Amino acid sequence: MNSSVSMPTRLGRPVIWLPVACGLAALYLPTLWELATGIWQTEEHAHGPIVLAVVLWLIWRTAPSLQSPGSVKPSLLGTPLLVLGLFFFVAGRSQGILVLEVASLPLVLSATVLLLHGREAIARLGFPLFYMIFLVPIPGIVVDAMTGYLKSLVSAAAEMILYHAGYPVAREGVILQVGQYQLLVADACSGLNSIISLSALGILFMYLIGRTSWLHNLIMLGAIVPIAFVANVIRVIVLILITHYFGDAAGQGFLHGAAGIVLLVAALLFLFALDSTLAASFRLGRRLRNA
Repeated sequence: MNSSVSMPTRLGRPVIWLPVACGLAALYLPTLWELATGIWQTEEHAHGPIVLAVVLWLIWRTAPSLQSPGSVKPSLLGTPLLVLGLFFFVAGRSQGILVLEVASLPLVLSATVLLLHGREAIARLGFPLFYMIFLVPIPGIVVDAMTGYLKSLVSAAAEMILYHAGYPVAREGVILQVGQYQLLVADACSGLNSIISLSALGILFMYLIGRTSWLHNLIMLGAIVPIAFVANVIRVIVLILITHYFGDAAGQGFLHGAAGIVLLVAALLFLFALDSTLAASFRLGRRLRNA
């Protein structure tokens, strides 16, 4: 008897979501197409399709837990959130402000979940909805300011390390002179892309690994930016040394792109190692306290 009652309820849920899914598709498929044919093809936003795929997978992974009839407690708090999200979408779409247009997606989706499934569902989907922040393009004025600052830091750090290592290096702004070669630390070498990519991967890793210690998670979060920065400084130093020993063609060729990928992977592995070290340290600390 219970199964015959719950079956229509379970089947009714997709029926409820079908028009909602059609409405969301009508709103945001043009936006996603614009992203796919535009900024997602640039190095700065190449992580966009990966983030979208991860978000869809996380939602799909969590969706079965939302189909329990007992968990359906719609919340009217979704109404003002929906109004705000639609306002962002209309303003962004009509004025050509892609940041507002994309930022409206997590707002509209969160409001929809609240209206159909309530607060318990929004808690279950909290991380995927939060993770969508990595889909939102960073405004150009912010990118320019951060890129300029990071380039200066990277240039100064590379110069200091190479100078103390005994290399004939001089710096003027973001231009490094090593021997007969003069190298410009370009925007791509600022490390901003590495910081964003490592942040997205690191936060996803922390969510999936599910550490319960707030101190552990806080240390991991605080380590992401320094690790990405150090990895990028090493990348710049490696490229300078390749140019110094093998010439400009070697430094600007295949190795230029390969160095960035290798060091991003190395930074990610270091983050994994830090997580394991912290976990072991906290376990040891608990054992010592309980001894």
